Amino acid sequence: MAEAFSTLVVQMLRCDGLLVEAGDRLTRPSGQSSARWRVLAAAGTAPTSVADIARAWNLARQSVQRLADALVGDGLLSYEENPHHRRAKLAVLTPLGRQVLDEIEARQHAWAEEMGARIGAATIADVAAGVGVVLDALSSDAVPED
Repeated sequence: MAEAFSTLVVQMLRCDGLLVEAGDRLTRPSGQSSARWRVLAAAGTAPTSVADIARAWNLARQSVQRLADALVGDGLLSYEENPHHRRAKLAVLTPLGRQVLDEIEARQHAWAEEMGARIGAATIADVAAGVGVVLDALSSDAVPED
C-alpha cells in the first residue's frame, strides 16, 4: 500500500508542477503569474483577508501578504476595513483587477474545455472523486514529527 500511495503522491506533485506551469502560461498575457492569480481569484469571489486566502490555499500568510501588497501596488487590489477584525484588512478587487481576472478566467475556461475534451467527463469525475478522498485523508492526517 505504501508504494502505491507514494506513486500517487509523485504523480500528484508532477501534476501540480504542470498545473502551475499551465497557469503561468494562462496568466502571462495579463502580466500575472499563477501565484498572483490565486490571490486575485480569492478576492474576486468576495472581499477576504490575507489570512483567509492563505488558509484556503494552504500557503504561508507572509507569502500571500507579499503577493497582495504587490497587487495593491499594481492597482489590481485595494485594502478595505474589515468589520470583523480591526487589524486584518480585506483584499478587494479594483475595477482593473476585475478586468485582469476576467481575462485570465476566459483563457482558463477555453483551456479547461480543451483539456476536458481530451480527458473525458467520466475520467475527470473519477479522478476528482479520488482526489477528494486523498484531500480528506491528508486534511485529517497528523504526520509524525522527528
